Amino acid sequence: MLPSSAVRALVSLIEEDNGGYRLEVKSHTLLPGVIPEEAGKIMTEAHVTCPYSKALRADTVITLLVD
Repeated sequence: MLPSSAVRALVSLIEEDNGGYRLEVKSHTLLPGVIPEEAGKIMTEAHVTCPYSKALRADTVITLLVD
């Protein structure tokens, strides 16, 4: 674990064309000292195993961003 790492999630409610709604999540992660390519790999691996990501995966657009 990196002592100064941080994760920030921005959640939006998006109206669909058919009148329904869905969630969109932009997950911003700060991993000081980790090169962006490696940070992206870490985020992707975490996204695969995270229970919150698993719960949302089917009906939510999730974007992983390295800050």
